[in-house]
Amino acid sequence: MAGFLDRAREQAQRGLAQGKQKVDEVQQQRAGNELLRRLGAAYYAEKRGSGTPQATQDAVTALEAHVTAHGDQFLRGDQGL
Repeated sequence: MAGFLDRAREQAQRGLAQGKQKVDEVQQQRAGNELLRRLGAAYYAEKRGSGTPQATQDAVTALEAHVTAHGDQFLRGDQGL
């Protein structure tokens, strides 16, 4: 009986770890998508005359930092979620 419980506990821990990893991936993708949205909004505002080049550059810098830290998977259309 102890062997069964040990296997069940191990399987449950693996499942929890996989679930946490998936949640982390989704959160990183959402953060990346939000940074892309902010970049688009900054660029649009700059082109319309209500934004600044500095705001656009700040958005690019934030996006590049995110890509460096988490990769660019969110930029592709095949996230598989």
